[in-house]
Amino acid sequence: MSCSTPSSTYTPPPLARPVSPAARAHYQARLDEKTKPLGALGGLETLALRLACLIGGEQPELQDPQVMVFAADHGLAAEGISAFPQSVTHQMLLNFLSGGAAINVFARQHQLALTLVDAGVIGDLPAHPQLRHYKLGQGTQSSLHQAAMTEADCITAIKTGQQLVSAMPGNLLILGEMGIGNTSAASLIISRLLGLPITEVTGRGTGLDDPGLARKQQVLTQVLARHPQVSDPLGVLATFGGFEIAMMTGALLQAASEGRVLLMDGVIASSALLVAEQLQPGIKDWAIFSHRSAEPGHALLLEALGAEPLLDLGLRLGEGTGAALAYPLLVSALAMLNQMASLTEAGVSGPAGKIECTS
Repeated sequence: MSCSTPSSTYTPPPLARPVSPAARAHYQARLDEKTKPLGALGGLETLALRLACLIGGEQPELQDPQVMVFAADHGLAAEGISAFPQSVTHQMLLNFLSGGAAINVFARQHQLALTLVDAGVIGDLPAHPQLRHYKLGQGTQSSLHQAAMTEADCITAIKTGQQLVSAMPGNLLILGEMGIGNTSAASLIISRLLGLPITEVTGRGTGLDDPGLARKQQVLTQVLARHPQVSDPLGVLATFGGFEIAMMTGALLQAASEGRVLLMDGVIASSALLVAEQLQPGIKDWAIFSHRSAEPGHALLLEALGAEPLLDLGLRLGEGTGAALAYPLLVSALAMLNQMASLTEAGVSGPAGKIECTS
């Protein structure tokens, strides 16, 4: 039976204060006074303006940035929609715990605090300082036959994500994920919430060949046909999503309610943001999109949200890796705003040849 309960059964936290026009004008004026031609740093100036407006203060800075990787298994993986066996989710979690995954490398490089969350991985995982045990089940059900999770479990997952973020320090959040089958879950969510054909939003995931991709698209077409009436965001998340996507949804909602910057990763994390945006319109204004994934659904989702990503490197790994790679651009943008001299300070002539130095 499909989960199509109205989203009124869950009330998201309110968003943090909106950015004031006066604050935006203040930071824009500071950027325009830097020792450079107007707009010469292009998108870095746009990024600096966005960050300054979100963080606030005379010296806006990133503090204690957090990476949270949520992991869970998906019942739909049993339908042959991945190039890798479902056991890889558990194996990769062990790799994360030993520090050997890509996100471990980038988090160490950029001194990003990394927390791992077992949202519903099949099998037991050892105790570890970086691991939080919040398993809601041994993976979800197969959405080809029933809703992936119950409404109650979906709401519990969302609230768990909220609680985890509320206990974290910092003003910037990066979300990553791990779970064989979760690109399929993300494609289903994007297809239903944006009204796009499943064939247009479904990619190769873990590296499917052409027959594998055709099989994946066929299965996902059947899944959507199995649940034709599900359309509200909570129902879509419960029916097609995963425990890790639901927890990420809650994490994003909580972070935006606390005024944290959301540095978004790829298609799966962005599918959680899409759910969050429909539950709490305006949350996308707190999001900076790190990159455009090679998964076709991500480009369409970004277009629907009116988002322009910072990087386009053909990434499709997940784990929060794209966001971790883009993080130094945020650091540079704020360093430019806070440390670069103004025309007046440097005694440099303005664009019309006027000397800005008053001494």
